[in-house]
Formats: sequence, C-alpha cells, structure tokens
Amino acid sequence: MAGPFFHKIEYDKEADAIYIGLNDKPVSYTKSLDDSRYIDFDAENNPIGIELLNVSSGVTVGELPFAGPLARILENSDIKVCV
Repeated sequence: MAGPFFHKIEYDKEADAIYIGLNDKPVSYTKSLDDSRYIDFDAENNPIGIELLNVSSGVTVGELPFAGPLARILENSDIKVCV
C-alpha cells in the first residue's frame, strides 16, 4: 500500500487513525496542524511522518507533505479527502 513517498502506512480502524511514515529517522518534534492532523519532523526539520485522526470523517490534505500522492492513497483506501 506504500506509495513513492511513503515508507509505511499503518491504519488502526479501532482508533480511526492512520500513520504514514516517510522514513525511519527518529522524531525530533511534532507539529499539530489541528486536532486531527500531526506532522513529525526530524532534527533537520524534514517531515518524517504524518498522523491523521478521525479519518472516517474525512481528511483535509491541505498543508500536509505530499498532499497529492497522499490524497490518492487515502481515496484508494475509501477515505474521504477534502482539500
């Protein structure tokens, strides 16, 4: 299920959450875009992971790294995507 920019994708149906790992570097800090979207960064300020919560309600991909490819992956997983 991984795409060209995605190292791993983990979906937890019970938690209604998806984690998209971009690589295996350690997380230095996390930026919250809102209550449902979080981006993990490495020490060099590169995005290394994306956590999406409440995905059954749909996911807004604006402001997320690799929004276009990410939207296609989510839509292929039957998750509603908002811009």
